[in-house]
Amino acid sequence: MFVAVLDAGSFAGGARRLGTSSGQASKLVSKLEADLNVQLIKRTTRALSPTEVGQAYYERIKALLEEFDALDASVRQASGTPSGRLRITAPMSFGTIQLAPALLDFAHAFPAIQLDVSFSDRVVNLVDEGFDAAIRIGSPGDSSLIARKLCDARVVMVAAPAYLETHGAPEEPQHLSGHECLIDTNFAEPMTWVFKGRDGAALPVPVSGRLRFSNGEACLAAAEAGFGIANMPSFIAGRSLKAGRVVRLMAPYERDPHGLYALYPPGRHLALKVRVLVDFLANCFRGKPVWDQGW
Repeated sequence: MFVAVLDAGSFAGGARRLGTSSGQASKLVSKLEADLNVQLIKRTTRALSPTEVGQAYYERIKALLEEFDALDASVRQASGTPSGRLRITAPMSFGTIQLAPALLDFAHAFPAIQLDVSFSDRVVNLVDEGFDAAIRIGSPGDSSLIARKLCDARVVMVAAPAYLETHGAPEEPQHLSGHECLIDTNFAEPMTWVFKGRDGAALPVPVSGRLRFSNGEACLAAAEAGFGIANMPSFIAGRSLKAGRVVRLMAPYERDPHGLYALYPPGRHLALKVRVLVDFLANCFRGKPVWDQGW
């Protein structure tokens, strides 16, 4: 707990990392200080920092804990039985629509592993918040993490046949100015849709519309109901495209796909539970993902 508190920079952060309360975290560190008869952490109302002896103790004890974890991992791998608690973070929509079924299959295959999955669009710090792995879409921004690409993640533009019968289908990105667009405010720039121009360069196009949702599934429902044109990940639109409830628009102008990645912290010994998870998901999503098939 002492190491977790200093790594996270707070008792609350250390407590989250080890799955307990900040009060319990403070008690454990105080007990350690009492046992050693020395102050390890200087506490103020706004921040905490290690004392000189606390910093020296932290550096030595953290190395010993890492050696212990490495020994534990090597024994578990030698036994060939993945087990333990596995904390994962994943984006909300992808997590609930596509990842959850795969994780249920994983849970059947590895009954000794306890899954603790957080679906959130917030980009968490894996080490500080105690996560074993993350599933993320787009180029990994944290170079300190190891990233394994699982598959492509595409963004497609769709609309219902009924809307197109009434308003016509745009043939080029610039034609969107005359259409009702369904805005997903989860995008970094929701009022600008980016396409690939004929020269291969990025082509940003301003859009407008009276319906705005911070959820891709809500945008898809509005598109199916004929309210306008939506721009969304194919892992959301795939089933609807396959069923014909919406149709794909302006495919030649789609940007190159993003990547779907599994990320995990580096280490001399990758825990077996993380290794089998990443291998399982890589096999599950290998090649053309199921949501891109049939349309």
